[in-house]
Amino acid sequence: MKLLVYGAGVCGSLFAAHMHEAGHDVSLLARGERLNALRRHGVRLAAEDSPAVRRVPVPVVERPDGGYDLITVFVRTHQVDAVLESLSGVEGDVLFLLNWAAGPEALSAGIGRERLLLGFPTTGGTMDGDVVRYRKSTVITRRVAMPIGEPDGRTTPRLARIVETFRTAGINAKAEPRMEAWLRTHAAFEVPLGQAVHAAGGPVALADDPDAIRGMLHLMRQNLAVMGTPPVPRAFAALRALPQGLLVPVFRRFLRSPTAVHSGLDDHSPAAAAELERLTEQLRASAGAR
Repeated sequence: MKLLVYGAGVCGSLFAAHMHEAGHDVSLLARGERLNALRRHGVRLAAEDSPAVRRVPVPVVERPDGGYDLITVFVRTHQVDAVLESLSGVEGDVLFLLNWAAGPEALSAGIGRERLLLGFPTTGGTMDGDVVRYRKSTVITRRVAMPIGEPDGRTTPRLARIVETFRTAGINAKAEPRMEAWLRTHAAFEVPLGQAVHAAGGPVALADDPDAIRGMLHLMRQNLAVMGTPPVPRAFAALRALPQGLLVPVFRRFLRSPTAVHSGLDDHSPAAAAELERLTEQLRASAGAR
């Protein structure tokens, strides 16, 4: 497969390195200092706090070049408009793997609905300089499958082909027939969580404030209530059904766990704040349309 990975942050770098090592023709698109670092050293990977750094020589590009069998997009929500503009004249199906609550129409308007696929990365980690530090429990071959779907929910031959290609490469992927609802459910959960962590000053600080967690749960329940469809995966219905007295201790344990600490929740960068703001706008627009 000739593959363009658009976005060289944690998820894009991990994905590109894995597909490159599986023998695919991969190009990783990056800009600025990240582009310069990748040209010098390739993708540098390390497990959590390990001192051992592994180098994967993935070819890097500054802009799309020609056509591809598949373009995978790993960027933040507020960066999508620029991506759509740059891909309008580039051939190839486009799989968006990112936070998105605005529905497929806003994406297909820029590149054409026939090219669009939706998904979400299940990897996680942080950037340590130019080294991607990933959680051992959430490497790209983790037990939880990466969901991918068509905008209309069909299981098409191209979707089956992409899922099988990823699986053959060792990436746990699955076809998700309700990908739009999956992404909206995740945003309904992610936005209050991200906002609460940011306001508290980090996940551990939020864990020490049960009242803030209760306020976060209230916003999550509001978001899920106005979705107009049942949450996907269905396990998220527990956020509405279970009493706060059970959920608050669960969140306090999670927020103190290594998973939360190494998940990027403690990212106070302007880019992280801009993504949360854009996702919030998308959720409000979606709720207002129902």
